Amino acid sequence: PLSPATTLYLGGGTPSLLSPAAVERIIGAAARCYGLGPGAEITLEANPGTVTFQRLADFRSAGVNRLSLGVQSFDDGMLALLGRLHTARQAREAVAAARRAGFDNIGIDLIHSLPGQTPDQWREQLACAVALTPDHVSAYGLTVEEGTPFGVMEERGVLVLPDEEGSALMFEATAAVLVSAGFEHYEIANFARPLRRSRHNQAYWLRRNYLGFGAGAHSFLRVPAFGVRWKNPDDLELYHDTLAAAELPGEAESALSRADAMAEYFFLGLRLLDGVREEDFAREFGDTVKNVYGCEVDRLCSAELLVRGGGRLKLTPRGTILANRVFASFL
Repeated sequence: PLSPATTLYLGGGTPSLLSPAAVERIIGAAARCYGLGPGAEITLEANPGTVTFQRLADFRSAGVNRLSLGVQSFDDGMLALLGRLHTARQAREAVAAARRAGFDNIGIDLIHSLPGQTPDQWREQLACAVALTPDHVSAYGLTVEEGTPFGVMEERGVLVLPDEEGSALMFEATAAVLVSAGFEHYEIANFARPLRRSRHNQAYWLRRNYLGFGAGAHSFLRVPAFGVRWKNPDDLELYHDTLAAAELPGEAESALSRADAMAEYFFLGLRLLDGVREEDFAREFGDTVKNVYGCEVDRLCSAELLVRGGGRLKLTPRGTILANRVFASFL
């Protein structure tokens, strides 16, 4: 049997468009079905342009205790280019309104390595974020996806992005600025005030059980065997019709082999700067890291991408920048 849920995350799309009453019903259903405790972390993702003080106060009353604001940038020109509907001023006002509404756990998302962006400009963006005194900052490098404004620009050959060195400098600036401002760098792209790590997202990186509800949502259970993953259909109508027919909508189910699970243990676990415990690996898989990945680990340590100490393996600062290269070693 699954233990009671300790986190609930309303994300994907713009869940802040739901009415506070609808959010309260969702939280109530989760509590009834999965034993959501009073200490549970309940997060709502919100677009800064969709919230007012009253709406935020109502979400807080409905039971939401953590807010994740998709700020992305404090540059209005860049926000327009990203296709975002809010302005930098609205982002600042949303954080202030959330504080007044009683939220003491507020995260903001930012994107770096945007077209034409320099490391100095990115430092200015970080300074704007720090000035708002959030409890959590997620700072991701831009990924260009098909169908987005940037995707179209890339197809036309008119998208000029920072080079690899510029992106690396922005990545380094993120840690330097936020750590000096009192944030803990706990995951490659995530920074938190003390005791304000995202408990929900840590479940993904630590391969804990999670259930996803809604079109396109992903789920993972550690049993049977080495775990099983599945996702719901992306098509909203199909998702609705499947449920209406009293059937579970999961598709693309994949049972993990022992080798899959061991690889996941590393490429997910190493995202956390605490690293992975060799003792935990041995307990879970009945074999040592040395036997399974000895050559890879030795090579990565020699290249100063991984460091071993205190029974743990962790990314070095250089390894954090080149994390994808490290993760590929375990695939």
